[in-house]
Amino acid sequence: MTSNKGFYTIRWLDEGVSMLDQRLLPEKEVYNVYDNYQGVAEAIRSMVIRGAPAIGVAAAMGAALSAEAIRTSSYDEFSAQMQVAFEALASTRPTAVNLFWAIERMRGLLSELEGGEIDDIRAALVAEALAIYAEDIEINRKMGNFGASLLNDGDTVLTHCNAGALATAGYGTALGVIRAAFESGKRISVLADETRPFLQGARLTAWELHKDGIPVTVITDNMAGSIMAKGEIQKIVVGADRIAANGDVANKIGTFSVAVLAWRHDIPFYVAAPLSTIDLSLSDGTMIPIEERSADEVTHIGDRRIVPDGVPVRNPAFDVTPNSLVTAIITEKGIAKAPYSKSLSRLFGD
Repeated sequence: MTSNKGFYTIRWLDEGVSMLDQRLLPEKEVYNVYDNYQGVAEAIRSMVIRGAPAIGVAAAMGAALSAEAIRTSSYDEFSAQMQVAFEALASTRPTAVNLFWAIERMRGLLSELEGGEIDDIRAALVAEALAIYAEDIEINRKMGNFGASLLNDGDTVLTHCNAGALATAGYGTALGVIRAAFESGKRISVLADETRPFLQGARLTAWELHKDGIPVTVITDNMAGSIMAKGEIQKIVVGADRIAANGDVANKIGTFSVAVLAWRHDIPFYVAAPLSTIDLSLSDGTMIPIEERSADEVTHIGDRRIVPDGVPVRNPAFDVTPNSLVTAIITEKGIAKAPYSKSLSRLFGD
């Protein structure tokens, strides 16, 4: 279960992979069903589903759909067709490392099963996708319990973008920390940055917290500094799409600005992310690929154009917050603090 109110982000059904269409929230709660990996890939690309952990789960389920559809008794032919699906899913969004982590996990299992019966391989790939789904929910709950210890009764917590049940298989990363603190009896209230241009905070964070009865107020992105200066924010918790080995954090565009403001006002800035979001192959944040999305997300709100026709815009989907601005990184294995090159590596060792 993803939340107390019973909505879910993604689910494996007999007829295919069901996803809550997050583009339509909060006005409509619509579930789309995809019966092939091409549909899942397009759902990831078009942000029907978004959030690094949820994208990873979707990619695994998309690969499982491909496995179910392939009809051959030859392992080589089966593997070749699976590679096509893996590449199509991997090409959807470049920044969220969970996407590639999940695909490599499915690819690795396929290699391990070389020589086996195709029906057995097909069943194993489906089971692996379902395991990734279940593990993500359990990981989020463990992360939430660790992070809840950092929040005090009465805290007002600022968050940016959406790192909740909607961004994961269930429960959430940053919002999982908030949920766990709230469920433990702490009186926590949330300020949600609207998060332009896709408005994940205004549309999604506010929607799921409100459904769960957690006090939430939406603010525009450019209000955060003023509210911090008034002493109305005690903690900041955000998610991540990729974390480099040194603790540099790629998250939704605008996160870096929030971190700078937090540093200026001496407010703890926490990042909540599973180990699958940490990319130890990248030494620092300069190596993280940053996705550039369509200009339409900036020039339009819905069908209405708000930027003069012909005026160019920029739309990087993410920015990188340097590790020096991060108070701690909350994972399912514990809480890492500087120096991150040592503490993050130690978590993987554990």
